[in-house]
Amino acid sequence: MLGVIRRRVASSSPYPMLLSQSARKFRSGSSAPARVSSIVEKEVSFHSGHYGNVRNFSHMTPGCWVNVKPMREVFCQEATMQTWRRPFSSDSGDNVDVVVPPLAESIADGTLAKFLKRPGDRVAVDEPIAQIETDKVTIDVSSPESGVIVKLLANEGDTVEPGNKIAIISRSADATTHVAPSETTSEKAAPQPTQKTSEEKKAPKAEPAPAKEKPKAPPAPARPAGAQSSPTEPQLPPKERERRVPMTRLRKRVATRLKDSQNTFAMLTTFNEVDMTNLMKLRADYKDAFVEKHGVKLGLMSGFVKAAVNALQHQPIVNAVIDGDDIIYRDYIDISIAVGTPKGLVVPVIRNCDTMNFADIEKQINAFAKKANDGTLSIDEMAGGTLTISNGGVYGSLLSTPIINPPQSAILGMHSIVSRPMVVGGNVVPRPMMYIALTYDHRIIDGREAVFFLRRIKDIVEDPRRLLLDI
Repeated sequence: MLGVIRRRVASSSPYPMLLSQSARKFRSGSSAPARVSSIVEKEVSFHSGHYGNVRNFSHMTPGCWVNVKPMREVFCQEATMQTWRRPFSSDSGDNVDVVVPPLAESIADGTLAKFLKRPGDRVAVDEPIAQIETDKVTIDVSSPESGVIVKLLANEGDTVEPGNKIAIISRSADATTHVAPSETTSEKAAPQPTQKTSEEKKAPKAEPAPAKEKPKAPPAPARPAGAQSSPTEPQLPPKERERRVPMTRLRKRVATRLKDSQNTFAMLTTFNEVDMTNLMKLRADYKDAFVEKHGVKLGLMSGFVKAAVNALQHQPIVNAVIDGDDIIYRDYIDISIAVGTPKGLVVPVIRNCDTMNFADIEKQINAFAKKANDGTLSIDEMAGGTLTISNGGVYGSLLSTPIINPPQSAILGMHSIVSRPMVVGGNVVPRPMMYIALTYDHRIIDGREAVFFLRRIKDIVEDPRRLLLDI
């Protein structure tokens, strides 16, 4: 009898597993031949991200009567495992390969935006050496070891995936022994003019052929006095004055999402105006005490966030969203704040705004603004959200119709504060006024709810005491 036991083990760990191998002998009784032997075979396969199947089975050679156990199959459910390790691998023990770290669960690849270091530069542990631009954020690739960059294995603008090698670092090399790419390029480019000069010396100079005189065109016949001149082609600007620059991944992602929003939602915008006198007076009266206690300045955005939370509680349909043939009512309030950066628009999310006070909201907004300018926002910080607030007033926008941020159903637009003459108590007085706009999905939100929502924000901003009395 030939007994075979196969063991298949799948592991998500990137490091090999050492498995002890043992042989089991199956006895078939006294009548079994002595030459019957058992063989144990082992197959180890590695898969990333899940466990495989483990099967133990026996195989009988024809002609032998052997009592064996029935086939046993054990199926392990798939489980996601993440192992944290420094992103490098070494072959000789001296050179270290810098690889692209994991980006995110929903992001498969990214664009190598730029190298922060060049060959010959010395780097420390965890020092950023490159930046990878994804659809949402820019991720730094840090050095796994301290040493000198020997070689760059990728070019700026290449599409890279997690695990791709982009550079080699030497632990023992000296920074002075390596040449920067600019010097290498100049050295390589130097012999080219000499080579071209030698070729010009070898090639005989061709004498220019005598130019032939073009025959003179016959004079055009004179036009009648009443005849109209033929239309001429428009003069386009020369191509030399145009520049073609590829779009960044963030810009392409923003463009795709906004166009999808325009094609999907039945968007309608309603407007109102807000008298900012009381909210601005509240900030002016308590700004010093607020900073002294909470360590952050009191701005206008926190007042609008609190007003939006109260309006969503009064009109929960604005906090809902369409999913297929169903409407999902969300019993939590996460407000997204649109932040403009030099690289593009990002929308971080303030979680559970209904449980936060003015100080907590201001601290979160300041933290997000700093991360957005530094390009360090994570994917989790921009995922989700039930309503977006966009403040175009910081750029001087007087009026706009914002576009809904999917998968939300509405977006609130703030604008600049302008002193305008208003009638108050029968008298015309100057007041700081702001136009506010609400763009909503008319498939789920009717005009009545949208107007009530915007009116609720107007009432609270004009009289913040309503928040204390809940009226």
